[in-house]
Amino acid sequence: MKICTITCHDVYNVGASLQAYALQTYLKSLGHDVKIIDYKPDYLSKHYRLDVVGNPKYDKPFVREAYLLAKLPGRLRVLPRKKAFDSFTAKHLDLTRRYVSNEELKADPPEADAFFAGSDQIWNPLFPNGKDPAFYLDFVQQGVRASYAASFAVDEFPQELREVTTQYLSRFDHIAVRETSGLSVLKSLGITNAVTVLDPVFLLDRAQWEAMAEKPERCEKPYLLVYDFDNSPAVRKLAERIAAERGLHIYSVFNLPYAERCFPLCGPEAFLGLMQNAAFVLSNSFHATAFSVIFEKEFAVVERTEKINTRMRDFTAMLGLSDHMVTTETEIPVGTDWTAVYRCLKNEIDHAKAYIDEVLRDGEK
Repeated sequence: MKICTITCHDVYNVGASLQAYALQTYLKSLGHDVKIIDYKPDYLSKHYRLDVVGNPKYDKPFVREAYLLAKLPGRLRVLPRKKAFDSFTAKHLDLTRRYVSNEELKADPPEADAFFAGSDQIWNPLFPNGKDPAFYLDFVQQGVRASYAASFAVDEFPQELREVTTQYLSRFDHIAVRETSGLSVLKSLGITNAVTVLDPVFLLDRAQWEAMAEKPERCEKPYLLVYDFDNSPAVRKLAERIAAERGLHIYSVFNLPYAERCFPLCGPEAFLGLMQNAAFVLSNSFHATAFSVIFEKEFAVVERTEKINTRMRDFTAMLGLSDHMVTTETEIPVGTDWTAVYRCLKNEIDHAKAYIDEVLRDGEK
């Protein structure tokens, strides 16, 4: 069977790359011909470009040139990170030809028996992709339309987007979202036939991820790994406290002034290596939380300043790990019962795979 998936697969974000890889890899393991639609509209195509002016007030004659010249040294320094992600994409993701707009997709859509929209925050209305018809499979003319673990990442959907989004979603044959909060959002849009499924990284087993992991150099010391998108004062306070209590060094994926070592240029494989070898993981990231569970790492999660915390809250609650959502005043959990966690996780993985089987049976008709 021919299958196409569409997601934000190439946005230089570890979680985005790994979830895209996981869904494609699992579907291929079932014997299918699977392509990720290489969809890169303008708003997803500005990463690491040397000619982008980030602030409109500098986008003026002469000022623009001075701005770009001032930014150039810093932008050149981070290009190795782009290279790491581009290498991952070239090596691990099987893509269609490039499309740059929903209109282009509609004019010449890829052929498939089944289409999956997802996973990750493709339906987040706070981001441009959450308003883009392409991520609601608007371009599909023939074939089963389904979502897999698509995430809204918010508790409430904006009123001004409800009508058009409902129209897109009503054309789906199957809908599966990643969080239980997503079911509430769908219900508010009049969609009641949806289910929840795990993020696709759980469709692959721990050994598959360990085989991909690359251990960064000089990581022999026991360390607490920080994965903090916000440079959060709360994360810093907790990291320093946990490290002191447990005798750990502090390493960070991003540049943080209090970390002993930072790995801002690492790609997906090195991220997996950092996760695999950590003694403790502190993050405000869904996928850092997911891989903490996959690698059975003691972890804690801090809510982000953006209103996109439902994914971490729902995921930890599902596994009976709500106490791992912490604040600066919280006692840090000790001694996770991984047997109980994996008992629950197995049921969810079986459910997710059964959902995929149901979609594919429809595609064979």
